[in-house]
Amino acid sequence: MPGVKTNEREGTRAVLRNCRMSAYKSRQVLDLIRGKDVDLAADILANGDREAATVIGKLLASAVANAVHNDGLDAEDLFVSACYADEGSTLKRWRPRARGRATRIRKRTCHITIIVSRLPDERIARRRAKASAASSQRSRRVASSRRTTEDAPTVSEETTTDETTTSTVDEVSEAATSEATTSEATTTEASTVEASDTVAEGGTDAEGTDAEGTDAESTDADAGADDTNGDSAEEKG
Repeated sequence: MPGVKTNEREGTRAVLRNCRMSAYKSRQVLDLIRGKDVDLAADILANGDREAATVIGKLLASAVANAVHNDGLDAEDLFVSACYADEGSTLKRWRPRARGRATRIRKRTCHITIIVSRLPDERIARRRAKASAASSQRSRRVASSRRTTEDAPTVSEETTTDETTTSTVDEVSEAATSEATTSEATTTEASTVEASDTVAEGGTDAEGTDAEGTDAESTDADAGADDTNGDSAEEKG
């Protein structure tokens, strides 16, 4: 049993007639968007590098506008149910060739038709569920990022407090170290002063002892001299 004819398909259509392009070139682009959602089909055509992609993109936008304004459908619920290109009239041109001959040039044209229809209810429900899940996931990510941003100052304050405590401890330890160094230096100076005083007293006693020894020696010498003088006086007498 033959299927539904192309011109009898349900949906909203847009037709471009006598397009100055061959049907073969148009069909290569139409095969990319057949059965796709309208948004996805528009993205495919916008990123296409063929000249037919620009023409078919405008025709797809026209079909969507017809469905929205004429049939009251939602643009997000549409998909490309059918698209095809028929051959149009061919323009004949001539080109001169060698030896006075001429060659025929065929300029092809085509008629492009795009039909958009509403998606099935099950597919629309799946799309909406997927969109709501993506939205909720995005909301959770935004909420988590906001919580992280709000908690960031608290962490910085704790870090500042820790740094202040560490600096205070370092200052106290440095002060204690400086006091210990000062006390050691004072003790060393005191011991040095005491040692110098002891050495000075020892030198003074030694000098006194030497002086007394010298006095004793001088006394003995005087006594010996007196004895010698007495003996000589007696001899003379």
